[in-house]
This record gives sequence, C-alpha cells and structure tokens, in this order.
Amino acid sequence: MPETNYNMDMAFFVDMQRCIGCHACEMACAECETNGQESMIHVNYVDRAVSVQTTVQVCMHCENPACANVCPADAIHQDDFGVVHSANTPRCIGCSNCVLACPFGVPKKMEEAELMMKCNMCYDRTSAGKKPMCATVCPSQALYYGTHEEIARMRPNSTPVNSFKFGNQEVKTKVYVMMPKGAKQLIVD
Repeated sequence: MPETNYNMDMAFFVDMQRCIGCHACEMACAECETNGQESMIHVNYVDRAVSVQTTVQVCMHCENPACANVCPADAIHQDDFGVVHSANTPRCIGCSNCVLACPFGVPKKMEEAELMMKCNMCYDRTSAGKKPMCATVCPSQALYYGTHEEIARMRPNSTPVNSFKFGNQEVKTKVYVMMPKGAKQLIVD
C-alpha cells in the first residue's frame, strides 16, 4: 500500500438537524476529479409537501459492509482505514446486489456506466491529510470532519452515534450521526 497521511483520529460527523438544503455538498462532490462529475452525496427532502427539512445521505462506511459482502465479483473493498470504496470498474458486473443490500440505501448504480458508485470519503483527499470536499463547503457544518474532541466542544448537547439497529441486526459505522445527548444507538423500524 502506498504511503499515506490518513489520520485515524479524524472522523466524519453528520448532523441532520443542521442541513439547510443548500446542495453545496453535492456540487463540491461533483467537482471532485475521481467522481466523473457525479455527486456521490445526496440531499433528500424529508416530506417536501409539508416541510422544507432536508437530510444528507452519505456512505456510512460500515465496519462490516453489506455492499462488499454481497458483491459476487469482489469489486468493492474496505481498506485498512475502514473506508469502503466504490466498485472497482474492471471488476463490477453491474448486478446491483450492493444497492439492494445496503441498509442505508447509499450505493447508486450508474446505469449508463453499469457501475456502482458511492462516497469513498474523498479518499484522494483524506489520505493526503485533507478534509472531504463536502465537509469543506458545508455552511451549516451539518457535515463535519474532525476529531471527537472538536465535535464535543462544538456540540455539547449532542452525542455522536455510530451504532444502528435494523430489526435484529446491529450495524456499526465509521461515520457518526449526531443525536440528542445520551443517545447510544439509532433503531430503524
């Protein structure tokens, strides 16, 4: 593996309540050379008919990634830093197993390329000691890349959570979602 400046003390935090729906993260992501001008992050409206509330959807970089586990072509891999990378172009067969398996609904199949693509935490930047593009442009800091100590100082009434329950399955992630103080995990029905 090539030499890297990847800092394991840094973490990615998502605070859904702070998202203002500006789409700056999507634009910044699309400008990244490695994405082919496609955004790997998505801003979604919670219930557009009755609210302006938006949420940001990023890859959660699961400790045991379902997308990689179900890939029959071994096209998706997780590196030593816990980053789950997009499908390796020569290996991806476009079966969409990863799209169906992800409990967070993150991977998207780019039909024209017959390839799965998703956020790789701007590995080209984070491995060089820089922040992901989306976190550098987020005006409300709904997306934040920093240390646990920094986020604790910035958001004393919030708890970073990286444990999620889907039915009987617990999923731990590299990405943290900011929840009200005292939350231990998020249960999704």
